[in-house]
Amino acid sequence: MILASAISVYVLSVGTFAGLTVALAGLLILAERFLVNYGVCKLDINAGEKPLEVKGGQSLLAALYANEIFIPSACGGKGTCGHCKITVTAGGGPVLPTETPYLSRQEVRSNVRLACQVKIREDIYVRIPEEMLNVKMFNAVVESATTLTYDIREVRMKLIEPAEIKQRPGQYVQIQAPSPDGPVFRAYSISSATYETDVVELVVRLVPGGIGSTYLHNIQPGDPIVFTGPYGEFILNEDPNTEIVCVGGGCGMAPMKNIIYSIYDRWPDRVCWLFFGCRTTADVFYLERFQELARKFPNLKIIYALSDKLGPEEKWDGESGFVHLSVDKYLEPGVPRQAFLCGPPLMIEAATRVLQEKGLKPEDIFYDEF
Repeated sequence: MILASAISVYVLSVGTFAGLTVALAGLLILAERFLVNYGVCKLDINAGEKPLEVKGGQSLLAALYANEIFIPSACGGKGTCGHCKITVTAGGGPVLPTETPYLSRQEVRSNVRLACQVKIREDIYVRIPEEMLNVKMFNAVVESATTLTYDIREVRMKLIEPAEIKQRPGQYVQIQAPSPDGPVFRAYSISSATYETDVVELVVRLVPGGIGSTYLHNIQPGDPIVFTGPYGEFILNEDPNTEIVCVGGGCGMAPMKNIIYSIYDRWPDRVCWLFFGCRTTADVFYLERFQELARKFPNLKIIYALSDKLGPEEKWDGESGFVHLSVDKYLEPGVPRQAFLCGPPLMIEAATRVLQEKGLKPEDIFYDEF
C-alpha cells in the first residue's frame, strides 16, 4: 500500500513537472511571437548580389520563399528532410540540435545550415548557388495521366506560366500537394527530355499514405498544378566517347528516360546502356518504347531483368536475377563511362560495387535513392 502510494506521488510529480515544462515552452514561443519585435532585417545574398529587406522573426526558408527564392524542402520547413541546406556566413546564430542529424562535420565547419531552422533575428548573410537563384515556380495544367503499372502512373503537365522550362538531364521538380497542415512540396525526377521545353513529365509510384504520390495518382487531365524547379546537381558528361550507364528500378525510370531521350537528340551514335530491374512482368513498362528507340539508335542497349521467379502464366525472354548481376554480365571493364543510378539503397549499393569493379571512379557514379 505504501509502495503504491509512493509510486502515485512519483508519477504525479513527474507529470506535473512535464506539464510545467511544456507550458513554459509554449509561453516562451508565444512571448517571442507577440512581444519580441526584431523589426526589418537585411538579408544579404552572395555578398550584395541580391540584397533584400525582410521581416525579422521568421525562418530563413520562409523569407526566401516570400521573395521567390525556392530552396528545395520536402517537409514544408519542419526540419525533417534535410534538403534546405545553404551557407550562412553571418547572422544565423549557433547550429541547433534539430540541424545536426542532417549536417556532416565538414558542412558544420563550412557554415552550412538548414534554412528552415535558422530564424532571422538580425542582419543575415548567406551564399546560394547561382543555379538555385534561377529556380522558378511554375503554374501548369495536367495534360495527361496514364497508368503504366498497377502502382505507377505517368503524369504530363503543360506549362502555363512560365511557358518554358530549361532543365538538364537528371534534374527534378518539387510538386506542391495539399495536406491537412497546408500545402507541402514533394520531389519527383523529370522524365521528359530536355528538348520538351513546354512540358514536364513525371513517373510516380503510389506510396501508401504518401501525400505527394496520392495527390499525383488522383489528379486528372485539366486539373491545375503548381511546382518549383528545376533542381539537381547531376552534370551529364558531354564527351560523346564516354558511355552512359543508367541503372534503375520502379519509378527510378524517370531520370533514365530523361537522360536517354536527351542523349539521342544530341548524339545519335553515342553508346548508352539501360539496366532496369523489375520484380515480375507486372512491373515492366516502357520496354517496347525503348526497344523501338534502340532500333533507331543501335548503340542504345536495353536490358530489363526480373528478380522474382516467374509465375506459371508469365512469359519472359529477358534477363533474370537482380539488376546489378546484368550490369556485371554485360559491361566490359576499362571503358570510359559515366553512370546514373536511381532506385532503392540496396540496389544502388550493389550496382556501385559492380561499376567500380569495372573501372568507374566514384566521381563518375551519381545516384538518387528512394
